[in-house]
Amino acid sequence: MVIAIVIYMMVQAVVFGIGVVLVLATPLANIAMMLMPFVVAATLVASAPIAWWLAPLARAAHERKLNAQEPGRSTDDQPGRGYHAN
Repeated sequence: MVIAIVIYMMVQAVVFGIGVVLVLATPLANIAMMLMPFVVAATLVASAPIAWWLAPLARAAHERKLNAQEPGRSTDDQPGRGYHAN
C-alpha cells in the first residue's frame, strides 16, 4: 500500500503532464482555462488504478534484484520488514 501511494504521486505528475500537453497543444487551447479543472480531476481519478497496478511490479522487481544479490535467499528466512517488524 505504501509503495502504491508513493508511485501514485509520480504517476499523477506524468498523467497530468500528458493531459496538459493534450489540452494546450491542440485546438482545445482556446478553452484551456475551462478544461484545466477537468484535467486535474481526471488525473486524480486515473492515476490511482495505474499506481495500484504498478506497485506489485515494482516490488517484484526489487525482490528479483535482492534474490540475484543473495542466491538461495527465500522470503521465509527474512526478518520482518517495514513498520510492522516481528
